[in-house]
Amino acid sequence: MENHAGSSIGIVILVVMATCSYLIHERRKLQHIKQKYFKQHGGLLLFQEMSSNQGTSFTVFSEAELQQATNNFDKNQILGHGGHGTVYKGLVKSNTEVAVKRCLIMDEQQKKEFGKEMLILSQINHVNIVKLLGCCLEVQVPMLVYEFIPNGTLSNLIHNNHGQQISLVTRLRIAHESAEALAYLHSYASPPIIHGDVKSSNILLDVNLTAKVSDFGASILAPIDKSQLVTLVQGTWGYLDPEYMQTCQLTDKSDVYSFGVVLVELLTRKNVFNLDAPEHEKSLSMRFLSAMKENKLEDILDDQISKNEGMEFLGEVADLAKQCLAMSGDNRPSMKEVAEKLDRLIKVMQHPWAQQNPEEMENLLGESSYIISSGVESTGNFSIEKKAIKGLESGR
Repeated sequence: MENHAGSSIGIVILVVMATCSYLIHERRKLQHIKQKYFKQHGGLLLFQEMSSNQGTSFTVFSEAELQQATNNFDKNQILGHGGHGTVYKGLVKSNTEVAVKRCLIMDEQQKKEFGKEMLILSQINHVNIVKLLGCCLEVQVPMLVYEFIPNGTLSNLIHNNHGQQISLVTRLRIAHESAEALAYLHSYASPPIIHGDVKSSNILLDVNLTAKVSDFGASILAPIDKSQLVTLVQGTWGYLDPEYMQTCQLTDKSDVYSFGVVLVELLTRKNVFNLDAPEHEKSLSMRFLSAMKENKLEDILDDQISKNEGMEFLGEVADLAKQCLAMSGDNRPSMKEVAEKLDRLIKVMQHPWAQQNPEEMENLLGESSYIISSGVESTGNFSIEKKAIKGLESGR
């Protein structure tokens, strides 16, 4: 009897030991897999660069931390879906609200570039770009952690509540802030970054309706060799640069075209693509360009601004959108030029002189429109606006 009891205890001990050994093995195996993914996604490069750049504020989260932050990725925490992943609202240990993006499967080339792009985005600090706070690299497909922006997207503001009054100045301010963000990416980031998916649903708004450009899932580093091609055209239908669709070459001017579509959205509050419309009216950009060509701009403008704002200002913004939508990228302005133009227009609109001297203002803007429509050379593009601002500053 004692021998039987002893043998039973021995078997139990062996089972427990085998189970523990198995669990330890599986844990080590899981840890090895996590380390593999970490290295694969550029974790070592990230830490090397961050150790030499103490000013970078960036956190590498564990999978467990992000699971806890999002209530195990509860569907009720979903903020939205995109072509490159699902975004969840989360709350990290410091009681900071964040947006956690679980990316979709990436191919090998994308995995190679991921660490470098993530490092660059982690160092971008611009008031109109959603801040990348951290990442999780110990999973097969990496997760990104962004600052949480509470007021939804520009698309929601434009399309989901037509009863809400949005002044032209507010629309132009949002456009200007977005243009400043893209200009920063194109002209001041090193190396330059092409967003690749500029659209109203990728422009977030904070509590003060300040614009925050987001979603860099389609972004690329500007190719050093201009012959480098993107083999798979990606982006969003209705915003895609027609030149990019033909050449598969993504450039900063591709972002300019997409921004032009956003500008038309702000002017018209119409959807960028309408399958139910007649063939020639399915695309908002084509419909807009047709209205401009036939001098029927008022027919396509949002009633809120066409009735309450001067057509001279609306014509200026429309001319700028038209430039951005030029079929050839060479004929489009840079985002820096677009941002400068919008800034000047806002200053003119908000100055009391513009209301006190409407006829002279209309003459100035009318001359400017002629110059704009005759070319996009940076040397002469905005000479009239500069003259107007100079007049405002001198108090005339």
